[in-house]
Amino acid sequence: MIEDLVKNQREYFNLGETLPYKFRLEALKKLKNGIEKHEKEIMEALKLDLGKSATESYMCEIGMVLSELKYAIRHLKSWIKKEKVRTPLAQFPSKSFIVKEPLGVVLIMSPWNYPFMLAIDPLIGAIGAGNCAVIKPASYAKNTSNIIKKLLGECFDERYVSVVLGGREENSALLEQRFDYIFFTGSVSVGKLVAEKASKNLTPVTLELGGKSPCVIDKTANLKIAARRLAFGKFLNVGQTCVAPDYLLIDKSVKEEFLKYFQAEIIKMFGSEPLKNDSYGKIINEKHFNRICGLIDKNNLIFGGDSDEKSLKIEPTILDNVTLDDACMKEEIFGPIMPVISFDNIDDAIKIIRNFEKPLALYLFSNDKKVVNRFLTSVPYGGGCVNDTIIHLATTKMGFGGVGYSGYGSYHGKRSFLTFSHEKSIVKKSPSVDLPIRYQPYSKLKDKLIRKFL
Repeated sequence: MIEDLVKNQREYFNLGETLPYKFRLEALKKLKNGIEKHEKEIMEALKLDLGKSATESYMCEIGMVLSELKYAIRHLKSWIKKEKVRTPLAQFPSKSFIVKEPLGVVLIMSPWNYPFMLAIDPLIGAIGAGNCAVIKPASYAKNTSNIIKKLLGECFDERYVSVVLGGREENSALLEQRFDYIFFTGSVSVGKLVAEKASKNLTPVTLELGGKSPCVIDKTANLKIAARRLAFGKFLNVGQTCVAPDYLLIDKSVKEEFLKYFQAEIIKMFGSEPLKNDSYGKIINEKHFNRICGLIDKNNLIFGGDSDEKSLKIEPTILDNVTLDDACMKEEIFGPIMPVISFDNIDDAIKIIRNFEKPLALYLFSNDKKVVNRFLTSVPYGGGCVNDTIIHLATTKMGFGGVGYSGYGSYHGKRSFLTFSHEKSIVKKSPSVDLPIRYQPYSKLKDKLIRKFL
């Protein structure tokens, strides 16, 4: 079945139907209209899968997708145009330009933590670039996966865009097919498998992974603002965010003061009984609930820590005086636990960060220009913020992606279009003039001229 699906898409792509600008533009508009039509159903699905409130569902999933769509619709014509470049004098007379062509049939594999946005965002780039696409949404987020299938089934012929539901068996079957590009968002372990499978067909891949993304607060930071913005970034989607601050490194001279502000902000946002707060989300399933609960060491617990197995909710939790040997520092937490490690100077903080693989994100709260510049130029990470968290991914004008173990490749805005395109370099030479300088037999004069023009 999956083999036939991919075969049918390739046959459809070869017809050239997806190439015209008008076709791509209309497809993007159909997708936008479809999302707006099914907005309420998408919100209901996200509530069932992850306990997301309507506001969070729109702010972090639906609204971000619509923003990407509007941007792509507005700029698609300019993206598709031939890009003129200067021609070297040695190639006179000729013109040089770059043509963006679609890659063909692409596979988009999305995760469960932002199941709508991370399935549809890459699709916008794939459609804009003129590809056919197979979407494999997350099996854990069943309700959202079902509405994605319904939405895309209404918008598109499955020879153009199709959705494959299911779990590991379907994932394995898809990875056995030959695609022209694979876009994967998920864990490092599965990302390695995707890369391995793709390599058999020399299929290029974008891997959007994760890792232990640090937050660093130095003694010059505005502690009240840092507390509020860290609480937002850490506990958004109950910590189930690939760019969530995973652990806190803080100057020991301001730690106690900051933790008072941090706890106050958590209570202000989620209430004194967050497990009873209907706007506070839940862990995706029992497996991950038990894993996260197992990371809470009562010896380090200073705030929160309670949970409800029935609702799969875990309170915003703070662990203080954590060491690198503690369980919560051995893996990406992906839940509402904030480990706190204090440092004496910024060099110590950087050493701890370098103890891990390059993170997907890094957040620095500081008003010291030298410290900021050091983190911008000499500490490797995918992307991040200075004096805020999370928001660097919420722009269409910058690419979002990892580095090293946190992934490779980037997308958002034009980067999404380019990710699913091949930039074909062309030199169009005039047949009316043919300078003999490059042809044999060579001479001292030709050698002199070549050296002059190259």
